[in-house]
Amino acid sequence: MNMPNIEFAERLKELPPYLFVEIDKAKRAAVAQGRDVINLGIGDPDCPTPGHIVEAMKKALDDGDNHHYALDAGLPALRQEIARWFQGRFNVALNSDTEIYPLIGSKEGLAHLPFGIINPKDKVALTDPAYPAYRPALLFAGAKIVPVPLKASQGFVPDLAKIEKIKDLKMILVNYPNNPTAVTAPREFYQGLVDLARGKGFIIVSDMAYSEVYFDNEKPVSILEIEGAKDVAIEFHSFSKTYYMTGWRIGWACGNPTLIAALGKVKTNFDSGIFQAIQVAAITALKMPSSVIEEMRNLYQERRDLLINGLRNIGWKITPPKAAYYVWAKIPKGFTDSMSTAKAFLDKTDIVVTPGNGFGEAGEGYIRMALTVPKERLHEAVDRLKKVL
Repeated sequence: MNMPNIEFAERLKELPPYLFVEIDKAKRAAVAQGRDVINLGIGDPDCPTPGHIVEAMKKALDDGDNHHYALDAGLPALRQEIARWFQGRFNVALNSDTEIYPLIGSKEGLAHLPFGIINPKDKVALTDPAYPAYRPALLFAGAKIVPVPLKASQGFVPDLAKIEKIKDLKMILVNYPNNPTAVTAPREFYQGLVDLARGKGFIIVSDMAYSEVYFDNEKPVSILEIEGAKDVAIEFHSFSKTYYMTGWRIGWACGNPTLIAALGKVKTNFDSGIFQAIQVAAITALKMPSSVIEEMRNLYQERRDLLINGLRNIGWKITPPKAAYYVWAKIPKGFTDSMSTAKAFLDKTDIVVTPGNGFGEAGEGYIRMALTVPKERLHEAVDRLKKVL
């Protein structure tokens, strides 16, 4: 019998283990040993999905029409509601037929888009550090990734002068509010980037999954607010962070009609759309009163302030994040690198954090902590860290 030699494809062999799966494995191993682990490693909200969204889902499940294949481009009512929400939030008008495409989570859309617009050896500028999920799809599409370091001295925003020097750039991917650095990008940056893209002819992909998780009343800017952005840009949004719907897997892309069409063509060949009952529930989410979302922001701001102040009191000076629910911190004195710091925290304090170099080489020397545990656990985390700082 001639058995096949079954092994991973070369493209798959090139990928490192997915960061957050590895973190979860380490956490599970510690828990299995009976240890009381505080998980600050993964940005999955600890709060339940609001009740009226769940009730809308239950009602939609009773409607048999929602159990068939979904429309590829999403329910017209959902696209229209997204357009209404976007107009109210960013004062940007979107055509619900040509400039909006619902997704099975924004991560799915970001993974599919390169296959619709990137050819082998096309240059793509990718910030470093960056959310680890960006890189695989770009590599699978054959892109040549050009790293763009994010430096503290520049507010963790790309240097436009360096982007301008990249020859034959096809696309740049930016993410603000940023994961992992938790900063926002000023309007001036987006204006400069749009002007540059229109002048040099490259595409801008903006990941804005954390658009509503911001602090101190400083609302993040959408790139689509910039005049001319629709000529060059597509932006991705998520229900996960704003509405505590991480497991529901729903988001959307909006912006340039040709980019939306390219994404749609890929998706119609790869998937059958979002389960319709989830789309119905998402419409309810978008109609939530702003006070509910404000409560979410207040909760995370309280947690941010508690953790930052607590760590400062034990000698770890950290800049408070402006948005998202992460704290991006330089490793404390006495520690040598990101990975050994994360390992020491788990071994000595039973606290899980994310090593900064897991987001790219420029993340070395930092760790990321998520604000996705109750305040009591954050108090406990600070008390435990006193032992090692």
